[in-house]
Amino acid sequence: MTTAAAPFTSAIMQVEKDWIDYNGHMNMAYYNVLFDRGSDEAFEAMGLGPAYARARKLTIYTAEIHLCYVRELHLADRVRVSFQLLDFDEKRLHAFQEIQHADGWLAATCESLSLHIDMSGPRVAPFPADIMANVEAMRAAHAALPVPVRAGRSIGIKRKA
Repeated sequence: MTTAAAPFTSAIMQVEKDWIDYNGHMNMAYYNVLFDRGSDEAFEAMGLGPAYARARKLTIYTAEIHLCYVRELHLADRVRVSFQLLDFDEKRLHAFQEIQHADGWLAATCESLSLHIDMSGPRVAPFPADIMANVEAMRAAHAALPVPVRAGRSIGIKRKA
């Protein structure tokens, strides 16, 4: 693993022209693109990047996400994506991410469950020992972080009694 940052933080990314919708802000689909790019950097730090997939025929698939839009992003806004590993087992990763504007404000959050996949199936498969050690190291680095306030949210309409 190349880093044990807590939380892991991506390189700066910029909102692209093609991502802007007819309302003049970033279309909702591209928040997911930013989260995906940020998680790719975190996965690379754990040894789960493209070279791992090519060489070992093992990879990561997303099983579930919960995305919350907090504040609009606009053309050329600069952002970073954080990645906090909340939990893991021998085949799964539970993570929480935030898109933070370069000025420091929160744009969106994403909670995800990812699966470790043997591409010969494809089927869910245990992490190899060397990768599990990297996952454990990232989780240990993140263990002292507070559980994000927005983690574990569900969707629903709250009714007044």
